[in-house]
Amino acid sequence: MPDLSRPAKEQALLRYDALARVSTVIASQHSVADLLEVLCDQLHAVVPFDYLALVLHDPQKDVLRLAVLEPADAPRPPFTEMPVDSGGPAGQVLLSQKATVIQITSDEPRGPALDFIRQHGWKVTCWLPLTTAHRRVGVLTFGSSEADTYGDEIVAFMQQVASHVAVAVDNAINYDNAQAYQRELSEERDRLRLLLDVNNLLVSQLDYRALLPAISNALRHVVRFEYASLALYDNDTGQLRLRAVTYHDERGVLEPNIPLSLEGSPGGVAFHAGAACVFRAADLEKFPKEDTPTLLAAGLQSICCLPLVTRRARLGVLGVASTTPDAFSTDEVTLLDKVSAQIAIAVENALAYREVTGRNDMLVEEKLYLEDEIRLQQKFGDIIGRSEAHKRVLKEIETVAPTDATVLLLGETGTGKELLARSIHALSPRRNHTFVRMSAAALPTGLLESELFGYEKGAFTGASSSRIGRLELAHRGTLFLDEVGDIPLELQPKLLRVLQEREFERLGSTRTERVDVRLIAATNRDLEGDVEKGTFRSDLFYRLNVFPVHIPPLRDRAADVPLLVRYFVKKYANRMGRRLTTVPTDAMRALQDWSWPGNIRELENVIERAIILSPGPVLQVPIGDLKTRKHSPAGGTRPTASTGMSTMREAERSAILQALKESNGRVAGESGAAARLGLKRTTLQSKMRKLGIKRPPY
Repeated sequence: MPDLSRPAKEQALLRYDALARVSTVIASQHSVADLLEVLCDQLHAVVPFDYLALVLHDPQKDVLRLAVLEPADAPRPPFTEMPVDSGGPAGQVLLSQKATVIQITSDEPRGPALDFIRQHGWKVTCWLPLTTAHRRVGVLTFGSSEADTYGDEIVAFMQQVASHVAVAVDNAINYDNAQAYQRELSEERDRLRLLLDVNNLLVSQLDYRALLPAISNALRHVVRFEYASLALYDNDTGQLRLRAVTYHDERGVLEPNIPLSLEGSPGGVAFHAGAACVFRAADLEKFPKEDTPTLLAAGLQSICCLPLVTRRARLGVLGVASTTPDAFSTDEVTLLDKVSAQIAIAVENALAYREVTGRNDMLVEEKLYLEDEIRLQQKFGDIIGRSEAHKRVLKEIETVAPTDATVLLLGETGTGKELLARSIHALSPRRNHTFVRMSAAALPTGLLESELFGYEKGAFTGASSSRIGRLELAHRGTLFLDEVGDIPLELQPKLLRVLQEREFERLGSTRTERVDVRLIAATNRDLEGDVEKGTFRSDLFYRLNVFPVHIPPLRDRAADVPLLVRYFVKKYANRMGRRLTTVPTDAMRALQDWSWPGNIRELENVIERAIILSPGPVLQVPIGDLKTRKHSPAGGTRPTASTGMSTMREAERSAILQALKESNGRVAGESGAAARLGLKRTTLQSKMRKLGIKRPPY
């Protein structure tokens, strides 16, 4: 065997030393990319090449893929995948399992791979099969710009390298596959966890306010973002309304309640499209600022909008946003789109629960209110009167009742404004819903606001639970607001907003409530004069004064007094178990002539007292003072309250003394004074003590 020259021996030793190092180093590499980088570093010292590439075989598709190419700045071919049987050198070597050295000496087309090699000035290329005991891994190829570079010794050496590389590549592929499979398992676990969390929301999270943070926390297990929002579709306005925003920082959960147009907002675009949409910073800048207020202010760069649709309705849009410019990959958007249907059901359940609880609260409040109404023993029957002034009022009520216009009842106290308001409600399309009354003069300012608008739990000391106000109680019905002129200036803008926008907020809440209420207001004050004084807002007055009804005082309805007297006599006589059949002519005339500063209410009180004081079937009316202080149209002196009270006390005292005389001083018993007066024994004794009457010894 001929002796090798010293340089040749040294070269051979270097190669085998490199082979040993390569074998050791590649055994510690896990990924294919790292493996080829190590090969380049180790082989450059012993094998001349300008490029080193790895072509892997995909047995499922039977194609060859260019996996890596070194050096990193080497030009990339326009193709990365080719069929095995395409005729290229990689496919031929994989099939034949023989190393091949190709000299590129002509400009004749020889296929995409060799043409690409020639175009970049490489003159010779070597192709080595990578095969293990289990499978054909692929092909290792390298090339040089120097022709005749790869002799038999280099090829033989590289074949040995290739056998080691094949095993290392196979291990690296298995490692990469295992890592990919592990990532898939992890992602699948996160997806399943997300689905489980969302499913749990369907049955466990019925609190609408806590729903968005719960959804946001569930989604953040699989998708990274810093902001989530919920916009609901408003059927009344045909717009989206931003109801809740969650920031994953110290800002927490906000309730902005901002309207968003369907045409000019990211949520509106997704709502119309019915599919998930992703918008980048450049896209967001094209939208009007008023439709992206929270996004731009927070410096968000990407947003994914998911329409929330159930079988029953399109609810709105869920948005998740990030400060990262290219957030939300295709896989993440696909996942979000899949879970959006479940999220929509959770939102629908929460909204339905809120509506049911709201209705339940309203029913409870309505029940309590109606019970109060019954306890108050309503003093209303059919409207009584036949005077021309009264007929005019009834005609106006008949005209306005079928409409939804605001009515302002103007008249003195005691003229029956509430009875007329109930008549308007009874004749309106809202008759099957609640009629709610409220007097602005009966409550202090703070209590008036909470009673009218309602309040949230914790809104003030003692607010241990939420409560709806009279406005919500009258939803779809009628609210009668008596003494409207006594509403404080600071509350008047809120009432004006209800009339104009049908919106308000409960005390202690930032959430806007919508209500459908017809308002009937009443006052005995000169509102126009209050407007001039600055104690009543002019804009509120104009909204209330849509259809004013002026109710005449009883002194202008003398023809109605006999009808009212007979009605009240029958009402209170039946209630007290008395039989009263006659009203004396002089008494009736005196009642008609009286000025009645307290109007119908005063007349009712006079008749009730007269029945108490009438021992027999004839109504005994204390007419002495009425005759002496007769009111004339030109204006006369009206009796003071103290004078009227004194007259009543004298009449009451006289009636009791007469009854005691007729019963020979007996108070109790069938023929006693109490029975004659239609009173209980204890009641009569109490009155006797107040009037200073001692039982005489008859």
